[in-house]
Amino acid sequence: MEMDKIKTFHKKTLQSKGRLMDFSSPRIMGVINLNRDSFYAGSQQHSTDAACKVAEKMIEEGAYILDIGAMSSRPGAQISDPDEEVAHLLPTLKAIRKAFPELFISIDTVHAKVADAAISEGADLINDISGGAFDPNLLKIVAAQKVPYVLMHMRGKPENMQALNQYDDLIAELLDYFNKKIQQLYAMGISDIIVDPGFGFAKNIEQNFRLLKALKTFEFIGCPILAGLSRKSMIWKTLESSPEEALNGTTALNMLALQNGANILRVHDVKAAQECIQLHEKYENSTIE
Repeated sequence: MEMDKIKTFHKKTLQSKGRLMDFSSPRIMGVINLNRDSFYAGSQQHSTDAACKVAEKMIEEGAYILDIGAMSSRPGAQISDPDEEVAHLLPTLKAIRKAFPELFISIDTVHAKVADAAISEGADLINDISGGAFDPNLLKIVAAQKVPYVLMHMRGKPENMQALNQYDDLIAELLDYFNKKIQQLYAMGISDIIVDPGFGFAKNIEQNFRLLKALKTFEFIGCPILAGLSRKSMIWKTLESSPEEALNGTTALNMLALQNGANILRVHDVKAAQECIQLHEKYENSTIE
């Protein structure tokens, strides 16, 4: 692993269309799913009006970014058609952008066509689970439009990723992946990058917990760290419950993520995450007399 190339400072601000995104304190990314295939049915919004109401509620509760997606990336899901994705996404994106002009909006997609259309309609950053592997033209769009990019680690595709979780050294391999991908992104002119280690994407339950414990290691990369733990199977399978019953477990793991250096919590439940951040900051600022 070429550790000498990994930046030794931890960047806390990004530029998006002339606006500064500040991650010097932990931030919340609220999830709005426009598809009907999410692993957590409670996150699905089936109309523009419903999505706008959820957006308003999330903003009131403390969301800094909303991550809007019209594709499913649950284990076993098929990659969506870009034309269908655009058709589902744009009406809601336009409505939310018009209602909340100061909001930072992220688009969860792997397709260049979707990213280009969404940025043209006001999206501020692109969240790509594939790291540009599914559609290389997506990275060209991000570079040309000069918006931040969420770089996630995964192997394979959602339909087969659960069988691709063999690692000689999980943390070292992820660090090496991010190092090489970030050098590629820099070479393309993409410098505003968020890293997401990809909890649940080609990792089993034990690997997910190992990754959470080692999360602070990723500060060596020098980019804001996103933790997407919300209601995932590492929680509800461990607790023998369900995604619908996984809020308390999500909050527990979000607190551990904050303790271990997460700058962004990607969540379905913004109020609980905001309370988690408030308590974490109170704890961090307390002193022992």
